[in-house]
Amino acid sequence: MTGRPRGRAARRGRGGGIVVLAGWLFADLLLVLALVSMADRPDPLAARAGPSPGASASGAPSASPSPSPTGPRGVSRTPRQFRVHGSDKGDLVRQIRAGTEPWRGDTAALVLTFGGGGSGTVYAHLVNGQLAKARPEMFGPRMATDDYHDLSEGAETALIRVYFYTRPGG
Repeated sequence: MTGRPRGRAARRGRGGGIVVLAGWLFADLLLVLALVSMADRPDPLAARAGPSPGASASGAPSASPSPSPTGPRGVSRTPRQFRVHGSDKGDLVRQIRAGTEPWRGDTAALVLTFGGGGSGTVYAHLVNGQLAKARPEMFGPRMATDDYHDLSEGAETALIRVYFYTRPGG
């Protein structure tokens, strides 16, 4: 009864090598396909070359306009902040306009409002409701707001932190 091994030893010796080899081939194939698919796409952050300066009729090089930045907008990591106080809605609108004047022309992405006192979230919600009335071009419908309370601040006082969108390409 010598010759071929029987049972478990026979199966382990022959089939194990093929399964392992198939697994490695499958992994290598996935790696090659991933590299091919990445190589097929352009780099989204690569700078686009602008037109080279041309020559004017007099032969002197003329300045060409620099290309405008392109790319997706992001959200600034640094918030801009200001404070408001009081409960009169008209007065809050005026304070918001004055507080956001340095950033006129920017668009808010996220606003975190910290209302003072025990009912600070209620006050923060009241303040956030006045943002679009104060500057509709800055605080549009795509902006997100969140209401917080800050027990270290006095009642009817709020700290407003505004995170603005970055400019395209910047």
